[in-house]
Amino acid sequence: MKHNIIGIDFGATSIKGGRIEAQNITGSLTLDTKSEEGGTVTLNVLKELIHQLKTDETTAVGIGIPSVVDSEKGIVYDVQNIKDWKEVHVKALLEEEFNLPVFINNDANCFAMGERIYGLGQSFENFVGITLGTGVGGGIIQKGKLLSDANCGSGEFGEIPYLNGKLEEYCGSFFFTHNGSTGFQTALAAEQGQTDAIRMMEIYGSHIAALVKIIVLTIDPQAIIFGGSIAQSWGLFKEAMYANLSDFPYPKSIQKLQILPSELQHIGILGAGALCYI
Repeated sequence: MKHNIIGIDFGATSIKGGRIEAQNITGSLTLDTKSEEGGTVTLNVLKELIHQLKTDETTAVGIGIPSVVDSEKGIVYDVQNIKDWKEVHVKALLEEEFNLPVFINNDANCFAMGERIYGLGQSFENFVGITLGTGVGGGIIQKGKLLSDANCGSGEFGEIPYLNGKLEEYCGSFFFTHNGSTGFQTALAAEQGQTDAIRMMEIYGSHIAALVKIIVLTIDPQAIIFGGSIAQSWGLFKEAMYANLSDFPYPKSIQKLQILPSELQHIGILGAGALCYI
């Protein structure tokens, strides 16, 4: 286990970084992304964060970015909501600045890697990590390693056509906002016993079952690990999800599959740091 690495969770409004020693975050920092200025301004914010977290013992930097990423070359493309980040050679620029290896991937792949190195994924050689939040992202671990692909697009199950739209509209926060609420508000109301909210969580569980079916039919993993804000309400939709898996054509596959909610905190930082183990 590497003893001193930096993990960075790069967002549109803030950049969160942490120094990870063994499996512990020993120092953390959050800076404004300055996305409206973008360009070199945002790049300098990223550099400043690394400068403040780095020590003489730091061996590598991992960065998770919600974007299309050429992970081999460390180039990010078309970062949403950050001005002038259409093609940024982040890896090359940072390696020149800090003389350290820099690893970059999208945030969903970071989640899967974080689970593999630090979380429940340590128990599985083949699993899929799914984030349930504003969107639905996925990372695929096969034979203990992140699945290699061309554009970090593997596991983007949320973009698969489903019903009148795509899975993301039914398995992410859009499902709740389209029904005049939020995931948090619905979960809170369901916990208080409100019938409409309980029913909404049951319907949500049926959509998650459809997502699980697609994952099993395409990847057939040992486990699916759910993370993200909506996954914190796992207990409110788990039963409905399993009820809607009862008609799966290969029932033994569902019986053997482990479906679990993540137990990790600070997964954005840990997941980015886990890239250093690829």
